[in-house]
Amino acid sequence: MTIHFYVRFHTQYGQLLAVTGNIEALGNHDIEKAFTLTHLNNEFWHGTIHTNVPESGPVQYNYVLKNEDGFRVFEWGDRMIDTAKMKGPEVIQVIDTWNHAGEYENVFYSDPFQQVLLSDHVRTKAKAVKKFTHLFKVKAPLLTRNEVVCLLGNTGETGNWDTNAPILLNQENGWWTVKLTLLREGFPLSYKYGVYNTKEQAFVRYEAGENRVLYGLQPPPGNEGDQEMISILHDGFVHLPNDTWKGAGISIPVFSLRSKDSFGTGEFTDLKLLTDWARKTGLKLIQILPVNDTIATHTWADTYPYAAISAFALHPLYLNLEEVAGKTYADIIKPLKKKQKQLNELPDMDYEAVMKLKLAAIRELYALQKEELLKDKDYYLFFENNKHWLVPYAAFCCLRDRYHTSDFNQWKTHSKYSKESIEKFVSPKTKHYDEVALHYFTQYHLHLQLKDAAEYAHKHGIILKGDIPIGVYRYGCDAWMEPELYHLDVQAGAPPDDFAVRGQNWGFPTYNWERMAGDGFEWWHRRFVQMSNYFDAFRIDHILGFFRIWSIPLHAVEGIMGYFVHAIPVHLHEFGQYGLWFDHYRYCKPCINDAILWELFGPNNDKFKPFLHAIGDGTYELKPEFATQRQVEHYFATQEPTQDNLHIRQGLFDLISNVILFEQPGSNGQEFHFRFGIESTTSFRHLDGHTQYLLKQLYVDYFFRRQDGYWMKEAMKKLPALKRSTNMLICGEDLGLVPGSVPYVMKQLGILSLEIQRMPKAAGHEFFSPSTAPYLSVVTPSTHDMSTIRGWWEEDREKIQRFFNDELGQWGEAPPFCEPWINKAIVLQHLHSPAMWAIFQLQDILGTSEAIRRQSPQEERINIPAIAQHYWKYRMHMPLEQLIKEKDFNEELKEQVAASGR
Repeated sequence: MTIHFYVRFHTQYGQLLAVTGNIEALGNHDIEKAFTLTHLNNEFWHGTIHTNVPESGPVQYNYVLKNEDGFRVFEWGDRMIDTAKMKGPEVIQVIDTWNHAGEYENVFYSDPFQQVLLSDHVRTKAKAVKKFTHLFKVKAPLLTRNEVVCLLGNTGETGNWDTNAPILLNQENGWWTVKLTLLREGFPLSYKYGVYNTKEQAFVRYEAGENRVLYGLQPPPGNEGDQEMISILHDGFVHLPNDTWKGAGISIPVFSLRSKDSFGTGEFTDLKLLTDWARKTGLKLIQILPVNDTIATHTWADTYPYAAISAFALHPLYLNLEEVAGKTYADIIKPLKKKQKQLNELPDMDYEAVMKLKLAAIRELYALQKEELLKDKDYYLFFENNKHWLVPYAAFCCLRDRYHTSDFNQWKTHSKYSKESIEKFVSPKTKHYDEVALHYFTQYHLHLQLKDAAEYAHKHGIILKGDIPIGVYRYGCDAWMEPELYHLDVQAGAPPDDFAVRGQNWGFPTYNWERMAGDGFEWWHRRFVQMSNYFDAFRIDHILGFFRIWSIPLHAVEGIMGYFVHAIPVHLHEFGQYGLWFDHYRYCKPCINDAILWELFGPNNDKFKPFLHAIGDGTYELKPEFATQRQVEHYFATQEPTQDNLHIRQGLFDLISNVILFEQPGSNGQEFHFRFGIESTTSFRHLDGHTQYLLKQLYVDYFFRRQDGYWMKEAMKKLPALKRSTNMLICGEDLGLVPGSVPYVMKQLGILSLEIQRMPKAAGHEFFSPSTAPYLSVVTPSTHDMSTIRGWWEEDREKIQRFFNDELGQWGEAPPFCEPWINKAIVLQHLHSPAMWAIFQLQDILGTSEAIRRQSPQEERINIPAIAQHYWKYRMHMPLEQLIKEKDFNEELKEQVAASGR
């Protein structure tokens, strides 16, 4: 068989187009072996291959753009040539339109839309056509139930533009298709797609834009004979307004849910009740925080949901015990009812008490049900599909509890992971096998309950959105199993911002992206496959980390001590180019003198002298035993936690961070990174004005000029491959110090951005207006890392006054508290945004009603990023059963959602 490829694409000098696919002639999906095309003219690239019809099925292929520097851009999705249905023509000619990944129509071909949100749209079948010359294929995702795509052209075979008798297309594998026999004398063919209403038997409209033109490309070069040939046209999208679909959703951590049957915490089964409420109010999405197992210490510190000990295992916290027990073992749960009621009546979650009771009950239920488990075919299927992570995870948990720490470096055995050794450790023949299989049992039931909740949501037209943390826990199963995938000698975090003035140190190791790329990001692929069992969409936590990550050395405690990796450092010779004499000691060591000590600590500065070594002329350096923040932390951990000691500890942290440059490790004093915010340091302020000016010029170049293109290339090495490995809807959390390349890359890949009213991305703006949001975005007034609308209203009186007058358009003085009408006005602003999704924290929705809002907004906050050891324990103040019965509130919300077109 001969296949001729024609693709419409306008390239620049030095660029090449290639085809990659599932047959040998196209490289078997090996990009290095992709078939390179030839530039034909200003409109087409062309190439011809000869191949045997594959026995394994249809030919799948797509195009890739290769730049001169080796940079590659992939189009989105695969095309298919189903040779079996074409009765084996000798020649196939495909005429394709490049499918740019950033076209927002592609979003509607992701799983949540195809399987849930657009499932009610028309589904038709093609009529059997034995003989044809051309197969037209086009996409139109947002037609209503009675609408179909039609085709009209300037020939008799295409209807002669008669809108009373258009050619109707049929749906097949996501495409609208029609098979036609076209005569050679009819070329060039002018045609257009349109919309036809089958119920009304009426033509609705033509697509926008100029007529499409099909030139007489046949017979292609080398096919002047009488060989049978079929032309396939992949015409992209029908030119219709495809940015009209909008949805609204709710965001809440699972542990924050409250129902009459939950056990002091929200559980996976509660998602069904939340679905019932979402359905009543017209919401289409439920967004939750990560639900992976975080049990590292068996204390409340494990409530931090972004420090999972496994990127695959689910948290036992969310297991509903009654579901596991069933009617057969209900007696096991009955004695816990009194304690369950007490825990459920608490305003917040008591994590330690809940986990103690749940883990004990799970252990008892396992002992009673383990024999039945061995006869459960579904369990065996679950085990086989998940054993690549399940077996090591169960072993890890068993060892964690045996040695009373998740820090595997401290274990007496198995501190280094070995697959063979662990297989022996988990053998059913061992005495401790029940300690291992207990975790198989727990994960199986968690899987059943979350899967059931997801299917229930789908049945009612609602999708679930999960959350992918940017990091993995340093002492978790992932780092234990594959330490080569991570840089364990550093810590990930974030630079300072308004929410954390000294930056954030998350403690996670950073990813070894080069090593991950070696196997095509297989770890990420496995992670996405696991998530897709339950979720339709996901939020990439801190997507900026795929461009560059804030890397902090292990000897540091605060995020301010980090710098971006990867980043182009400042080379030693650049200081000379800027007219600066380089003083390594002055720039790279903490600047401490009497004036600085007085400026920072006033009359209390003498309290810091015991930690310092005087070096003359009123200057000091830190004593060797207090030279790093980690050393200072360890010292004060042995001291009484008085206010004075806490003040001195923080003061020493500030002295240690009072530097201008960090030396690049391994550079032999040749390369450096600027400390973030040097102007705020007393070290910088104590330099002469000319040196300050020159350093600031180099600082601005380092942070805001030289890095952007470099960071874009780093992201494009990772994100396209990760996006291709899943068909879930991807949303990025692109907050913080956002490089200019971030919105460009996200737009190119069709990744939805996050837009927050009080965190504008445009320079010089105090607030972001939801009315200006891009279509491919999620708008929200607050997130779990922020105060709610009501809480924010009471934080900064002057800012709120400006917001009240400028953003809400109100006259006079802003009310001191966020009254329900104000809260409602802000919610409505977001609902009426042009963004595809408006997603709200549940607290912000409830805040619109005086009758059902919580009394104190300070009790509604989920996380405070500036507090490293924050207790995540917020629970909604009313049970879901009661919320579902709030008829007036629910009907009003439903009307507001409907009026906004969502």
